[in-house]
Amino acid sequence: MISITSVELNYLVFRYLHESGFTHSAFALGYEAGINKSTIDGNLVPPGALVTFVQKGIQYLELEANLSSSDADMDEDFSYLQPLDLITKDVYELQKIVKDKKQHQQLDKLKSMEKDNELDVDKERDYAQGQEKEKGKEPEQERERVEKDKMEENGEDKKKLSEEPIDIKHCEETGNVKDGENGSYGGPEPMEISTSSLLPCEIRSCDVTILEGHTSEVFACAWSPAGSVLASGSGDSTARIWTLADGPSSSQNGPSSVVVLKHFKGRTNEKSKDVTTLDWNGEGTLLATGSYDGQARIWNRDGELETTLNKHKGPIFSLKWNKKGDYLLSGSVDKTAIVWDVKTGDWKQQFEFHSAPTLDVDWRNNVSFATCSTDNMIYVCKVGESRPIKTFSGHQGEVNAIKWDPTGSLLASCSDDYTAKIWSTKHEKYVHDLKEHVKVQEIYTIRWSPTGPGTNNPNQQLLLASASFDSTIKLWNVELGRLLYSLNGHREPVYSVAFSPNGEYLASGSLDKCMHIWSVKEGKIVKSYSGNGGIFEVCWNKEGDKIAACFASNIVCVMDFRR
Repeated sequence: MISITSVELNYLVFRYLHESGFTHSAFALGYEAGINKSTIDGNLVPPGALVTFVQKGIQYLELEANLSSSDADMDEDFSYLQPLDLITKDVYELQKIVKDKKQHQQLDKLKSMEKDNELDVDKERDYAQGQEKEKGKEPEQERERVEKDKMEENGEDKKKLSEEPIDIKHCEETGNVKDGENGSYGGPEPMEISTSSLLPCEIRSCDVTILEGHTSEVFACAWSPAGSVLASGSGDSTARIWTLADGPSSSQNGPSSVVVLKHFKGRTNEKSKDVTTLDWNGEGTLLATGSYDGQARIWNRDGELETTLNKHKGPIFSLKWNKKGDYLLSGSVDKTAIVWDVKTGDWKQQFEFHSAPTLDVDWRNNVSFATCSTDNMIYVCKVGESRPIKTFSGHQGEVNAIKWDPTGSLLASCSDDYTAKIWSTKHEKYVHDLKEHVKVQEIYTIRWSPTGPGTNNPNQQLLLASASFDSTIKLWNVELGRLLYSLNGHREPVYSVAFSPNGEYLASGSLDKCMHIWSVKEGKIVKSYSGNGGIFEVCWNKEGDKIAACFASNIVCVMDFRR
């Protein structure tokens, strides 16, 4: 008999998590199970292999249960069984379920027949009574017909007015539910909105540049602060630096140049070299990449490797430059965060406070920062200090992302516990607990708007955007901690959101293969692009006229927003 080994099963689960977008879980399993040491050739394993394998097992159990039965109509028997029954019960229990449900069905049929007979008697009686009433109505109906003819002769003008088209464009274009207005429209519920009616302006293919070259999913992308230069990181063990021509994009023209940053020396399909995160320094002269192999690397703008940073003992999930550019901060599955001295290429300090993988890090200023973890905790740390200067506890699930506001006074976090929270270093407890997302799906990421005090848009209100696996994005009034808009245009988990530099627009990318651009003021979609794979990240360039999106279909798309 054919059997499956634990190594093969681990690989199937790893692939399932990876293909479903659960990248953190996939990386953790891959690291602990030693997937990179497996002899399995991933190119031979088709997509969806685990689901197919389980489905085949269910079909076998169905067949076994019914072949052991004396009933002739097997297809009918299948309908009595649920997948969970097939997995948790043996053949004899399954046969009993089929038998019991058939008996109940027969009893229901008998009761239904008796009820139908009673209804037929009632209908005949009602019909006879109705015939008597209709005889008395005939003169009255004749009068109604005469009056109706007169109305039709004299009402042509009114009819023309009634046939004027109603302007429903505003209703169709609005893909939001404003706070307090949920359910006020007569249309479908937010999650059922048809995205085809929400797209007032599809981004044309001629306004899109498609960057091809990666041979696996593209997980991360980031624009350089200087010039039309875009970096991307992929599961193919490479990062790429794309230099795009200035001016309108064209789908016919690719980048003017591309440099490949190889993170491997041997096989190109080494999963241990996946590029999981990347970040440019403030001048756009250096690019830092974090990899599944636990190494951080610093490259110059020409794609030449400057430094390799070795100390982590697990995959790096987050990597950030401080504003000054002298320190690089990394967070890893090994439960630690490390501050690196870029000039010397050595680690400055390792922070070992978490009891589980570190998922995200973010600088508050040039010397202090925050970290979050699957241990549900958030720590605020400072270079030179041996203990956290602040501890935030309150989440009941893994904390997926953290972000300081533009002034560094407020910290936002989001979690698997379906909430986002806003913290202040002046308080022990969270300032706001944001709970409007569906309570069955994790909130994956958050972003502050580049508005309010200390920004280039000081006269605009500071907002927070949260993106969830419930397919929605929420825009929050930070001062009051209240929901402004619920943006309901996606149909699958939303992995990334990004505000435009002027704070007027929000781009979102989802596993439904769509990127939407929303008006922050009106809470509705103004532009949309549909690609050929789930979107892992979206980002605006510094000028705010181009948006990049990286896809699970191995490509990066750059959209021209000026058109």
